[in-house]
Amino acid sequence: MKKLFAIIIAACSLVGCEDFLNKENPYKIESDYYFTDEQSLEIYSNGLLISAATEMQSFVDGDKYADTQAWDGTYAYFRDNYAPTDASNWTQSSWKYLRSVNFYLDNMRKASAPEAVLNHYEGVGRFFRAWFYYAKVRTFGAVPWYEHMIDAADKEALYKGRDNREEVCRNILADLNYACENCSTDAKYRVQSSYIHRYVALALKARFCLYEGTMRKYHSVDPSTGKPWLADEAEMYLRECVRACEEIINSGVYTLTDNPANRATQYRDMFTNSKASEIYTNEFIWARTYNAELSVTHIFNSYMVNVQYGNYSFNRDFVNTYLMTDGTPFTTKYASNYNSVDFKTECTGRDLRLTQTMRHPGFTRNKNGAKVAYAPDLGFAKTGYHPIKWLSDDATMDTNTSPCDNDVPLMRYAEVLLNYAESKAELKETTQDVWNKTIKPLRERAGVTAIYPTEADPYMVSYFQGKVTDAAILEVRRERGIEMTMENIRFDDIIRWHQGELFERPWRGIWIDASETELDLNYDGVKETMVTADKNNTSKMTILYIDGASDIGHKLSEGTKGNIMTATKMERKWRDYKYVRPIPTTAIQENPNLQQNPGW
Repeated sequence: MKKLFAIIIAACSLVGCEDFLNKENPYKIESDYYFTDEQSLEIYSNGLLISAATEMQSFVDGDKYADTQAWDGTYAYFRDNYAPTDASNWTQSSWKYLRSVNFYLDNMRKASAPEAVLNHYEGVGRFFRAWFYYAKVRTFGAVPWYEHMIDAADKEALYKGRDNREEVCRNILADLNYACENCSTDAKYRVQSSYIHRYVALALKARFCLYEGTMRKYHSVDPSTGKPWLADEAEMYLRECVRACEEIINSGVYTLTDNPANRATQYRDMFTNSKASEIYTNEFIWARTYNAELSVTHIFNSYMVNVQYGNYSFNRDFVNTYLMTDGTPFTTKYASNYNSVDFKTECTGRDLRLTQTMRHPGFTRNKNGAKVAYAPDLGFAKTGYHPIKWLSDDATMDTNTSPCDNDVPLMRYAEVLLNYAESKAELKETTQDVWNKTIKPLRERAGVTAIYPTEADPYMVSYFQGKVTDAAILEVRRERGIEMTMENIRFDDIIRWHQGELFERPWRGIWIDASETELDLNYDGVKETMVTADKNNTSKMTILYIDGASDIGHKLSEGTKGNIMTATKMERKWRDYKYVRPIPTTAIQENPNLQQNPGW
């Protein structure tokens, strides 16, 4: 079954999409005579599907620059020298997908098929247009809305200004509502969680409405204009999110994966199993499928282990949010020293997702038929919190040519529960029943006692800069951060919550008792690591250079001991105008009717 989606990927790579809104497509598939029957609709929409289904590295990289991770190198957007001349995603190629979607919508009803089939495939097309515009709104705020193909001679339409954000978002919602009402629920569209159907549309509607509802709540002005919103629509979007989630939940089609006997491994297995899209159809609503037999693969294992790709590492401030298994905060149990407890203590008695998300004492992988210990590699993950969430246990697949084929769940039922819980919390409608439907089962499958929140955890209040004190909201945010980490969600969460200052927060790692001392971070009796300020240290151990030996300022917080503090020389600055990206200079030069976002 897994082959089906992979076959589509392979086939669609032979068919090109168009260059822009008005350019005539040279490929015969986009001709006035193409749409003849249901099969032609399926073939064309499958091409749109592959372009929308985010590939593995881009998906995981989506949160690489969020508050939860540290990384080597620089990211210009967080520096004050980033300008509209550096901006992208407004070229012809970045709009070509919309051109292909609108071509499809303008012509698909020429096909001879039952009305229900035509409605389904129109819903699929409108889903893809909403998917496209949702990404554009997250990036730029207000953008020009195009509902049809644009004639090459229609310069007024081609070079119009941006439509206001309210109008664009209302149009996105209208497209999603059509898809939610008309896309089929037939089980044949849920094969391998690969195709678009009503529940995928509902899941996207929930995600979009939560995003837009909280943007309106936490941002006093429209970042596209710097002025107050044209209408108070925060509650409207939040209630639309609630309705979409309730339809999915009440359908009974999806459930959380939870076998109590497998709680120590089942969470991670969803992200490492090469047959996940077949096994976890109960939780995966939409997925991108890979298949080694068809050479539809990726090499993401190598990005998780090889030092030259050392761009993934968790921050201690985030790791501190993982609860104890008894449901109490780690930062309460170790109130006086939660940043200085040793690595083994950190990993003991915690939410089971912690040891399924990052390397920990006792972590092993399979290599040439044997179990081999893998300690956190400080040469790769400088904080010591080395991710394993997407890393298969087969160490022979770690080269940059290895054909990895674990799947990407683009939308999971877990997110639906979190979206529902958050929208209800933001509406101040959290109840024991809402908790029991959402956060409770998520925590229980992680081995955590789910205690209904009656007061805010001071650590979580502090984490979110004292801007939120509502206990329910904070617990949903805790759960969302842990459950959805490295799933292309967190960066957007920080944006919509108006918490951009978190991107500036220093990067804190594990506690080191002493530099220049051999360490056993796997606690297997074999010392494998050293933190040193000696540039001339030639030890064969894994080494993290600190102080003067580190070009970008890796340090220990207390000199020769303390928390690893990574990349202290990397200056990161947040400004409120960065909640939307600038319109590229080249785009405004080509179309002066486009106005730049304020501050840029």
